[in-house]
Amino acid sequence: MNRITETDSNYSDLEKMSVSELLTNINREDQTVAIAVSLCIPQIEAFVKVAVEKMKKDGRLFYLGAGTSGRLGIVDASECPPTFGVEQGKVVGIIAGGDKAIRKAVEFAEDDLSQGWNDLQEYKITSSDLVIGIAASGTTPYVLGALKKCRDHGIITAGITCNPDSPLGIDPDFPITPLVGPEFVTGSTRMKSGTAQKLVLNMISTAIMIQLGHVKGNKMVDMQLSNEKLVDRGARMIQKETNCDYDVALHLLKEHGSVRNAVDNYNGE
Repeated sequence: MNRITETDSNYSDLEKMSVSELLTNINREDQTVAIAVSLCIPQIEAFVKVAVEKMKKDGRLFYLGAGTSGRLGIVDASECPPTFGVEQGKVVGIIAGGDKAIRKAVEFAEDDLSQGWNDLQEYKITSSDLVIGIAASGTTPYVLGALKKCRDHGIITAGITCNPDSPLGIDPDFPITPLVGPEFVTGSTRMKSGTAQKLVLNMISTAIMIQLGHVKGNKMVDMQLSNEKLVDRGARMIQKETNCDYDVALHLLKEHGSVRNAVDNYNGE
C-alpha cells in the first residue's frame, strides 16, 4: 500500500528556513486542503443523506479514532449539543485510550483490534446507528477492528482517511478520502490531514443538523444558552426576526428557553 501521508515532504532543510519562510510554506500547503475536500463532496453527500434518515428515526452518529483523529471527532461531537440543541449522546466521539487520551497520548492504545468495538458496546450500539472511523493513515487497528464488527452487525460505516488504498479507504460503506498529499513535516498528519478531517467532520455534522431542522434561515435557533455571549446573540436573533425591542427579545428568550420557542410564542405585544 502506498501511504501518501508518509511520503517525503515537498520541502527540504526546514531547519534552515526563516520563520517567514516556514509560515509561508505551511500556509501554501494548507491552501490545497479545501480543494482536496471539495473533490470528496459526492461521497460526503451520499453518507449525509443516509445519516439524516437514520437520525430522524432516533439513530445516533459515532466518531471513532485514535490520537489527533480521535480528538477531532470528540471536538465535533461535543459541539453539537450547544450549537444545535440536540441531546447529549446524539453525536458521540470516542478515542482510543479513553478520555485521558484527549490530553495525553496513551501508548499502543490504537493497536488494539478489539477495543474499539468494546468501547462502542458501552453505548449499546445497534443497527439504527452509524459509525465513522477516522484515521489519516487508514490502517489504525482500533478503528478497523471496530468497523469490521459494525459491518458484521449491520451498522452503517464511513471512513475518513487521506490514503485511498488503505483499508479505511476501501472497506467502509462510505469511504471519504481527501488526497492532501505529503505533509510539510514528513508524516505529521496533525497538519494537512488533520485539517482535512476537521473540514469533513464540520460538513457532515452541520449538514445533518440543518437537515434535521436545527437551523432556520441561517440561524442556530436551537442553540443552548450556556453563556452571556450566546444569550445576547439569541436576543438579537429574536429581535431581528420579530422586529421587537431588545429588552422584549431578551425577556422572551429567558421565558421560553430558545430562539425557536421565543419566536414561535411572540404575539406582537
